[in-house]
Amino acid sequence: MSNIGSYDERVKNFKWSLAEQELEYKDGDVINIGWYCSDRICEKGLANKTALIWEGRSPENLKKYTFNDLRLKSNTIGAFLKNQGISDGDRVCLFMDKVPELYLGLLGILKIGAVAQPLFSAFGDESLFVRLENAGTKAIITQKKHAGKVQKILDKLPNLEKIIIVDYDGRKPLREKEIAFDLEGSTPVEKLDIFPTKAESHSLLHYTSGTTGQPKGVKHVHYSLISQYLTTKWVLDLQPDDIYWCTADPGWVTGTSYGIIGPWSLGITSCVMDSGFSAEAWYAFMQRHKVTMWYSAPTAIRSLMKAGDESVKKFDLSSLRHLASVGEPLNAEAVIWSEKVFGKPFFDTYWQTETGSMMICNYPDMKVKPGSMGKAFPGLTAAILDDKTLEPITEHNKPGLIAFLPDWPACMRTYWNNEETFNKKFSKGWYLSGDKSTIDKDGYFWFVGRDDDVINTGGHLVSPFEVESALLEHEAVAESAVVAKPDQVNMEVVKAFVTLNPGWEAGDELELKIMNFIRKKLSPLAMPQEIEYMDKLPKTRSGKIMRRLLHAKEWGEEIGDTSTLEDD
Repeated sequence: MSNIGSYDERVKNFKWSLAEQELEYKDGDVINIGWYCSDRICEKGLANKTALIWEGRSPENLKKYTFNDLRLKSNTIGAFLKNQGISDGDRVCLFMDKVPELYLGLLGILKIGAVAQPLFSAFGDESLFVRLENAGTKAIITQKKHAGKVQKILDKLPNLEKIIIVDYDGRKPLREKEIAFDLEGSTPVEKLDIFPTKAESHSLLHYTSGTTGQPKGVKHVHYSLISQYLTTKWVLDLQPDDIYWCTADPGWVTGTSYGIIGPWSLGITSCVMDSGFSAEAWYAFMQRHKVTMWYSAPTAIRSLMKAGDESVKKFDLSSLRHLASVGEPLNAEAVIWSEKVFGKPFFDTYWQTETGSMMICNYPDMKVKPGSMGKAFPGLTAAILDDKTLEPITEHNKPGLIAFLPDWPACMRTYWNNEETFNKKFSKGWYLSGDKSTIDKDGYFWFVGRDDDVINTGGHLVSPFEVESALLEHEAVAESAVVAKPDQVNMEVVKAFVTLNPGWEAGDELELKIMNFIRKKLSPLAMPQEIEYMDKLPKTRSGKIMRRLLHAKEWGEEIGDTSTLEDD
């Protein structure tokens, strides 16, 4: 039987206090996510249970950690940080590949009351700088392969005091502010004084992209554990003997909420694969470790579809009992395909960095409608609002803004140093998601699209503004406009329209140079997949670039009113 049992019954009788009771938490108690994910599990008699199965670039590069290992190693990291002058409230960035220190480090940071700031290791120096500067980050934990990016921007980061290298090999001397830390070679710390964080104590700072302006730091608190614990249990349906694989990188919110916090707060064994994507490598990984619950992204699922059904047949994946997806809309074809090749559908889940936990989901006891987002998690009030009046729409299948009453534990508390933008996310008592959907007669939500220009490429949000700003830093580019372009695997990718400065000639060679410039400066995700040269960009008479015309062109949509377009 599934953990949730009957969805309808859970909706009728729901209270968040159920999760509090299971976690033995009472209002006003100390609640520290790091402790709950390690020490508490050990106290429950699971100290010797495997917590993490980590595999590097080859199956032979394998490490396993028990929950007692999590406890000791997170203690060791926490003690090291304290000795380096890190204290409660300080922001500590985790900027690493999916190595064990990333997962263990997050717990260690939280245990001492500091704030974990995970960032995707493929970020270039500009993306890294914007986020470190905004957060006033005090220390960064990284690898020697990424330390050069930090050194490149160090003179512009007066708050950054420590660059902690976890794999220093002594071949080159340490540079300014760099400190070596060898977790495996350190003496394990048996006892660490856990900082007495409370429900509203700051825990994590995740960055997300917006339509305009710089990326926004989403502030979460330790009480978010209540939502993450229960959604993991009911939606992902994790059972005590499960081997769970969340493919998300902890540089993104899924990788922390459901790659670390959710499963470990339940005492579940998790797998991590720190190598690139290939269909057969993924299938072989699941076969080797007998993965039972798999949480992945639609882009990855579509890539597996593209690899063909024959690839699946080479492997024994009979251990799989439950599949779920996250990050972007899961198309109906992918659900139907998974039923055909795995014998079970992917259960789509919808949520955001700002919500901190799952909001609209498909549940184990509920019929899956391929292409649907599912229904609101028990205890949540979800609605579709009219774009203009922000009043709930009662009519079935009519699109509107997805909104929630902001009363769930994991809801963001603010945008870091950006209260004005945070306040705009709320109106008439609702949290406004920025996404559009319809609801059918059975209460299922169906995704329609974004209400802004943010590009969702492979489940990662890319700010057009950030890419446009970076493009303008290239010496050849005079003006730029960035929109989403349809893509079969990623749903949409970044496309840039540019005009060139005098003396530069349009062509494939320049396109490649500009693409690589953005890849190094921002990230591979933000790199335009196509650059179209234009003599001039479409603008209003007041000089504002009309991106919607460029977007409509790419998507084959009606151009609409062009009365404000400047004269030729």
